[in-house]
Amino acid sequence: MSTQADEPATDHAMGSQIRKHEGGDETRGAPDKSPLATVEGIDVSGHQQNVDWPAYWGQGKRFAFVKATEGTTYRNPYFAQQYNGSYDVGMIRGAYHFALPDVSSGAAQANFFVDHGGGWSPDGKTLPGALDVEYNPYGDTCYGHSQGSMTAWIKDFSDTYFHRTGRYPVIYTSTNWWNQCARGDFSSTSPLWVARYAGSVGALPYGWGFHTFWQYSSTPIDQNAFNGAYSQLEAIARG
Repeated sequence: MSTQADEPATDHAMGSQIRKHEGGDETRGAPDKSPLATVEGIDVSGHQQNVDWPAYWGQGKRFAFVKATEGTTYRNPYFAQQYNGSYDVGMIRGAYHFALPDVSSGAAQANFFVDHGGGWSPDGKTLPGALDVEYNPYGDTCYGHSQGSMTAWIKDFSDTYFHRTGRYPVIYTSTNWWNQCARGDFSSTSPLWVARYAGSVGALPYGWGFHTFWQYSSTPIDQNAFNGAYSQLEAIARG
């Protein structure tokens, strides 16, 4: 296991490792979404730098997730422009954290996330923060964890985030990674944000009976659909 001092400072975008390992057909056109899945959104990281939020609003995007942190050392240098800019054009926004479960505890990373933009406020425009858990960019797929220890790490993050904010985090993952590396049941506390780059959402990760968000494409930017009406998205933001 690495020490915190060894932690890489590279910026990994949400789903970058899922696309690398699982691929996906980005040429299908519009995905097959439920009639209730009427809210479209995007997610961004430091790779997008300063984002033209009015342009995405004009394209019908109504929510956004913005990368805030990775591990316990990386902070998105464009976070303020992205997080505040999405809010300023009227979007419901949230922050996300790219997990590195082999470098420090779930609690340490949850605290770093909350301390650097990942909090929540009941303003009706801020979603609970999201925990991005996916394939290890640096080595072993499951970061050296068993399913049991990975589940415990995620619970440590989740419980700490709840203690700090009063909300449980959204969990972003892919079905294949989750069933291989974690397989814990967080369905009673955390909304599921599933990544699958295909025409349908497909089988869901262990434990969840439905998804809340679906990342269905990365072209030309990460595209997401909320599985419900706009009023339901607002309800999640309000808590």
